[in-house]
Amino acid sequence: MNEIMRKNRLKLVWLAGLSIVAIIIYLCLFMNLRYFEYFMSLRVPKVIVMVIVSFAIGGASIIFQSIINNTIVTPCLLGMNSLYTLIHTAVVFFLGSTSILVANANISFAIDVVLMGIVATLIYSYLFKKTKHNVLYVLLTGTIMTTFFTSIQTTLTRVMDPNEYDALLATLVASFNNINTSIITFSVVLMALIVFVLRKELALLDVITLGKAQAINLGVDYDKVIRKLLLGVTLFIAVATAMVGPISFLGLIIANLSRQLLKTYRHTYLILGSCLIGTVILIGGQIVVEHFYNYNIPISVFITVGGGIYFLYLLLRQRRGSA
Repeated sequence: MNEIMRKNRLKLVWLAGLSIVAIIIYLCLFMNLRYFEYFMSLRVPKVIVMVIVSFAIGGASIIFQSIINNTIVTPCLLGMNSLYTLIHTAVVFFLGSTSILVANANISFAIDVVLMGIVATLIYSYLFKKTKHNVLYVLLTGTIMTTFFTSIQTTLTRVMDPNEYDALLATLVASFNNINTSIITFSVVLMALIVFVLRKELALLDVITLGKAQAINLGVDYDKVIRKLLLGVTLFIAVATAMVGPISFLGLIIANLSRQLLKTYRHTYLILGSCLIGTVILIGGQIVVEHFYNYNIPISVFITVGGGIYFLYLLLRQRRGSA
């Protein structure tokens, strides 16, 4: 056991080193030293946001997979991405793209987080009570909600003014361009507050993975812990999505890569590993977007294509393992 932990620590050190190298390359690539401060003012906030998003999505995905006891699911099944697109579409449809709720990035971010947080809290708290804390029913409801939100959003865009839709489209695609630096501090504080509130539940994750019966035998209030963790997952996804837009497959990629690389049940290692892997992927993808495609293709396209291929690989591997 000590040998495995030592190897995992070494792997995390290598991942941390790779993340630092990726950050340095991104910050310094094709930089004119005469405009050093200008380059840093543009690139440093992007790096910070990419690290925040990696931690939020990576941590939420690992926790969600442990709750569901399935490694090929992601928190996007809860409908947060669809709710995000519906909120933005509804605001532009009813108030117009020139509304302060759209034009002001701070207000827009606050609306996203508050509405997504309230909807997630009310719906999933109610569902847990009605279904007697059955997570599978919650997942099924989340899938139905995703279809419901998407249908409403599609209907609104079909009857929307084309000019308004063109202005809306930029906010519906995940992007790290034109980062609003004023929301970074708020996001970090909010995520730190969520972690602090859920610190006791997070410490029980290793026990939760043993199964409901085993966890209850060890003195864990299983239903209460699961309910709090699931609400924490939805809030983390809400923050990440409100910052950069929906990135559906990122959680699937970095969570499973972390599990395959570290091969441990300890969530401290898994979450840190997924955060570091996510940082490398996002920074590497942003380098490709900025310097090879000149911002013409958003990073979400690469993540979606790569995530789809990786998802098929996971399904085929799981099928071979069960054969």
